[in-house]
Amino acid sequence: MSAELIYNDLKVRLAKLVPEPEIRIKAELAYRINQLKKEKNAVILGHNYMEPALYHSIPDFKGDSLELSRIAAKTDKEIIVFCGVKFMGETAKILNPHKTVLVPSPKAGCSLAESITAEDVRTLKKRFPGVPVVTYINTYADVKAESDICCTSGNAKAVVESLHTDSVIFLPDEFLAGNVARETGKHIIFPAQFETVARHRDSNIDYQMIGWNGRCEVHEKFTVEDIENVRRQFPQVLILAHPECSPEVVAASDYSASTSAMIRFVEQHQAPHYLLLTECSMGDNIMAAHPEKEMLRLCSIRCPHMNEITLEDTLQALLKTQYIIEVPEEIRVRALRAVERMLAIG
Repeated sequence: MSAELIYNDLKVRLAKLVPEPEIRIKAELAYRINQLKKEKNAVILGHNYMEPALYHSIPDFKGDSLELSRIAAKTDKEIIVFCGVKFMGETAKILNPHKTVLVPSPKAGCSLAESITAEDVRTLKKRFPGVPVVTYINTYADVKAESDICCTSGNAKAVVESLHTDSVIFLPDEFLAGNVARETGKHIIFPAQFETVARHRDSNIDYQMIGWNGRCEVHEKFTVEDIENVRRQFPQVLILAHPECSPEVVAASDYSASTSAMIRFVEQHQAPHYLLLTECSMGDNIMAAHPEKEMLRLCSIRCPHMNEITLEDTLQALLKTQYIIEVPEEIRVRALRAVERMLAIG
């Protein structure tokens, strides 16, 4: 597709979101990236949280963590450019040890991934011996390597149920763990209660799920008060909350699921208004793809890490083959088992 065709497409999609001169610049960048990826035999994966001009111009595949992990596992391209954050690039490398994996910005981290270390997991396993460890995909490779199985927001309940155990360690998202505990009927404890459990090993303390106090710095900002205020103004609104929101926010919403499932929900339903309680660029991306859908703009919260991924940096990453993701082989092999078990569940 020529730069002019990209520009025309983006102008139609983004007229309400991006100034016209900026669209022209973005189209030129997208054209150069698309040409370069052909020359370098590269595939570009775009997470649903990418900014609209990038999301609607350069990815060969778009989706959530689970979808993109599956695609990464099957690609025959020599270079994988992951327009997402570092842990996503690591997952692609875990699945593709012989391919070059790039994340366009070295600053694209994650508050959840930073909330727990491999040593934290080893300490938990000593404290709760024999209890299987489920680790959210939003973690770094060394944490995955200490886990029995990974999960995404879309399959977390299925992963926990697949273990057929009385107790499970679920890390590191406090809110996702709380939501999964509610869905599976498990009683959950968090770090402040760990010492009590340790002191009363022979007592009847119930800890069917052991959680951790990690949070997404975006999703923790949404409140039940936000929902109540919106419903007063737009009584017929459909509110969709990501499972990284608090259990109270999820309970007050109409639907909760992974980012891709949220997109499908909006596409398949007819409502006067929709409100997404997640990273706000995803609402912009739905508006660009479906201008007939009325998306409310309560959300003004961008993930500072996802926001690091730009067309400019993606072009430089491809030009210079820079910001290569590396995972030590000993860690990669152990993490691979946990990731493959997740992919087998779906």
